Amino acid sequence: MTKQKEEQQKTAGKAKADSCKEKYTAENKGKSSNGNKNESFPKEHDALKKQLEVLQDNIDKLNEKLASEKNDYVRLMAEFETFRRRSAEDRLNLVDSAAADTIKGLLPVLDDCERAIDILQESSDEAAKEGTSLIYNKLMDYLKTKGLEVIEAKGQKFNTDLHEAVAQLPVDDESKKGLVYDVVLTGYTLNGKILRYAKVVVGI
Repeated sequence: MTKQKEEQQKTAGKAKADSCKEKYTAENKGKSSNGNKNESFPKEHDALKKQLEVLQDNIDKLNEKLASEKNDYVRLMAEFETFRRRSAEDRLNLVDSAAADTIKGLLPVLDDCERAIDILQESSDEAAKEGTSLIYNKLMDYLKTKGLEVIEAKGQKFNTDLHEAVAQLPVDDESKKGLVYDVVLTGYTLNGKILRYAKVVVGI
């Protein structure tokens, strides 16, 4: 073998060795790089997991706050509705009370008219009779439009819910016992409520 051929073989062998070395180095470098990547993945996963937990906790707190504020709003609206209804009822009661007081103040006028009519029954003064009856009827008709009603008493069975006994009168007829014999003072209701009890004489 010539010296030139030996040199060529040495050069080829060295080139082959260098190629293998580079390949080995590249493979190990890739393995090392993948290893670092795989080692960093669990750390990133844990960090993301913690962030998700924090976000979920914030969402839960916001939901709780929203539910609490919603409950407060509903309760406040319910209290306002109750206040509004009570205020409306109070205003109506105030109006009804004022009307009742006014009408109650006019009852003595009706009483005087009734007494005048009874007295004038024996009088020959027709003008006085007609004038008194006219005043009484006009006043009574107006008050009826406001809800005033006369409590029927004479000849009715005595009722403590409507009548007030001021006297008792013995009667011979058994069928008249317990009945109202006479009315001393007329009773009235206003819109179905007692405004004044009828003062009556009861047969016993």
